[in-house]
Amino acid sequence: MALFNFFSQEIAIDLGTANTLIIHNDEIVVNEPSIIALNRNNPKEVLAVGKRALLMHEKTHESIRTVRPLKDGVIADFNAAELMIRELIKLVYPKKPLFPPSWRMLICIPSSITEVEKRAVRDSAEQAGAKEVYMIHEPMAAALGIGIDVEEPVGNMIIDIGGGTTGITVIALAGIVCDQSIRIAGDEFTADIMEALRRYHSLLIGERTAEQIKIQIGAAMKDLDNPPDDLPVNGRDLVTGIPKQIMVSYQEIAEALDKSIFKIEEAILKALETTPPELASDIYKRGLYLTGGGSLLRGLDKRLSAKIKLPVHIADDPLKSVVRGTGLALKNYQRFPFIMK
Repeated sequence: MALFNFFSQEIAIDLGTANTLIIHNDEIVVNEPSIIALNRNNPKEVLAVGKRALLMHEKTHESIRTVRPLKDGVIADFNAAELMIRELIKLVYPKKPLFPPSWRMLICIPSSITEVEKRAVRDSAEQAGAKEVYMIHEPMAAALGIGIDVEEPVGNMIIDIGGGTTGITVIALAGIVCDQSIRIAGDEFTADIMEALRRYHSLLIGERTAEQIKIQIGAAMKDLDNPPDDLPVNGRDLVTGIPKQIMVSYQEIAEALDKSIFKIEEAILKALETTPPELASDIYKRGLYLTGGGSLLRGLDKRLSAKIKLPVHIADDPLKSVVRGTGLALKNYQRFPFIMK
């Protein structure tokens, strides 16, 4: 058995719509965008993965295609997902080991996932070389990563605004009590920004530019305490067809994102309505926890706490809290009851 343990290695994977992170031996060894560049003539040939593939995104010619294998938190392109997981696992050991280890993997899945989608994750992991595949719901992992004791009989509300989905979950006694999931998150914000610039400035921009705008001046409120400077944005003028540059302010972006954030607020209120009263009193004392990349939007915590009238806490490193929690769960995978075989 000891020999098997020598060849068996454990990794925790947060397979996200926007980014994939892998933890091995308690440290994050892979943190790459979930995108892969493939050769169109030979779809099994991987040209680039992660950051290098992202640099190619929307700039390719006809023999290269870039694929984002995950959509709305679940696998949309099975073959690309399997190739991407395999390539990212290779990054864990940059030097090729003499005996390739057999992996024990713990993978995060959205709590609203169907059995078929769960099966797709498991199959992709097994095809990519996993001997044992365990799964954990993302809100559980996020709670562990934030540092909440999930096993105590106290209610905690976790709001995970990721790339494809926003999950709003109430956790108590190491289980999920109620769960709302909406497909409005980072990707939707990016699409809103593209649409706003097209409508008000008749400027056509790509997904990557919109993503950069969101990161640099994205905001949830029009009046911030320390507002970011206006950002020059390059794109194609829809009227003349000539490339041009405009200056965009954070207020415009806040207005563009307003509808989507309103939908997230509605979903949080709906989740609070279905919460059992005893847990609701715990949430009143403890407030809500925000995690995921979307929680980095400027002023989002203020806007939510003004609407819901409860304290809102942002996790210390919201992009990594899910994978950290997955790493913790992997260490004690026999102890936690919510890890699915």
